[in-house]
Amino acid sequence: MSKAKDVTSQIWEMANRLRGNMDASEYRNYILGFMFYRYLSERQENWLLKEIQLADNIDDINETYKKEASGEYRSDYLADIAGSLGYAIAPEYTWKTVVEEVNNSTISPDTFQSMFSSFDNNLKLNVNALQDFTGVFGDMNLSNSRLGNTTAARAKALTDIVSLVDQVEYKDENGHDILGDIYEFLIAEFAGNSGKKAGEFYTPHEVSQVLAKLATANLDRDLKKPSVYDFACGSGSLLLTLKDEFDNKPLYFGEELNTTTYNLARMNLMMHGVKYDGMTLKNADTLEQDWPDGLDAQGVDRPRSFDVVVANPPYSARWDNSDRKLKDPRFKDYGLAPKTKADYAFLLHGLYHLKDDGAMAIVLPHGVLFRGAKEGKIRETLLKKNQIDAVIGLPAGLFYSTGIPTVVLVLRKNKTNKDVLFIDASKGFEKGKNQNKLREEDINKILETYKKREDVKRYAHVATMDEIKENDFNLNIPRYVDTFVPEPPVDLKKVAIELKETDAEIEKNQKELVGMLKELTSEDDEIMDGLNEIIKVLEGELHEE
Repeated sequence: MSKAKDVTSQIWEMANRLRGNMDASEYRNYILGFMFYRYLSERQENWLLKEIQLADNIDDINETYKKEASGEYRSDYLADIAGSLGYAIAPEYTWKTVVEEVNNSTISPDTFQSMFSSFDNNLKLNVNALQDFTGVFGDMNLSNSRLGNTTAARAKALTDIVSLVDQVEYKDENGHDILGDIYEFLIAEFAGNSGKKAGEFYTPHEVSQVLAKLATANLDRDLKKPSVYDFACGSGSLLLTLKDEFDNKPLYFGEELNTTTYNLARMNLMMHGVKYDGMTLKNADTLEQDWPDGLDAQGVDRPRSFDVVVANPPYSARWDNSDRKLKDPRFKDYGLAPKTKADYAFLLHGLYHLKDDGAMAIVLPHGVLFRGAKEGKIRETLLKKNQIDAVIGLPAGLFYSTGIPTVVLVLRKNKTNKDVLFIDASKGFEKGKNQNKLREEDINKILETYKKREDVKRYAHVATMDEIKENDFNLNIPRYVDTFVPEPPVDLKKVAIELKETDAEIEKNQKELVGMLKELTSEDDEIMDGLNEIIKVLEGELHEE
């Protein structure tokens, strides 16, 4: 990890020098896009070396590929590559070939556009992978005037980025691939420089860890094909955190409204070793376009369901809660969230797609715990159905996009316990300059408390349904976890002794001051008169004492 962070710092420093006046969030698309292209090209080289055995070693593979795949066998090579990898990069557009042209200053300004057009065209060779790769480089606007005012200037800016990306060492000291970690660290760096926009695409890693561990705490780690779903997946960082919670590789499912962020997620997952057929990501509006499994042959709704659902959706977003939504199977048993606060709409969407024996963890604002009206009715229904398992308050200032404290709700459909665990973890964090951070001990304390499910003084409480009913189904954490720390009792005898000692010290100091003033002599009558007055006052105070 330290190596990956060091490399990331170097890239970030060089990128800041190169991007000029371009906003960091916009320059991100070029840096990460070219990194992904290099990854795909080098992955293709390794495949040609191992599967086709096109050359004796990796150093010769590019030249051999250019010779072999430039003639009558070109289409066969491209079809074989696409059939296995889901994409195919033509020999004239491999990363090594492009870098050679950049280094020799022989690259044409049109080369980059032709390179990406060729990539898109070759996607037709594998229709099963079209959804996973189509438009993945769509955010790299090669004619962007902020890259340069002329074609030559823009070409120069792009070649500088290629040179920067080519310098990156993707292996650590032990030869292990750290590209995925570098990519993740870079996304975090860009998030930190994107202000409130960062919330659209990045969940801090420590928060992702909390969600992943809570959602999998009671699941079988040895599930054959665990399925994980994030319906507001951003750049995919939260989804990827789940990979360490299972012994077998999960199948990843995600939905993301923002196209640029959706592209980031596809790149991020693949650069962490997720194959195109191991993930299903959709660029769609979660609340408007439900997962498209539809009805079965008998007309019965058969939604796609998942072992784990995790999410950090936009807080208190607006949504269309028109009456037609009452027929939507996601909401019909609970009611509709308010038009200006879609928090419960997101929660119900995730719950609907959760397997009966699965678990869900979602981050939401604290308002969902106590707001009334429509939200109060949804909350009451969830509690009566015994689907809320835990309520965990997180510290303020953890997120890039907002400083408000947030809450994690853990939900399960068929839980046997008839209580709700409340945890107040709001005070366990490390304070940062711009952003607070959960420490490892904070995360472990949350998880251990969740697993033990016992009362912890000023930290956790297991509330019965009777308690919750007495509070009118209000789940505000202070109603259940008393964090008040009383002041220690005052020792009056000790205070009296200290006051007496203080008075004695004051009297001693005053006597010493009077003695010093009497010793002063001066020819100036006015000064002497003033000193005498001070002496009289001090002697009077001493007399009164």
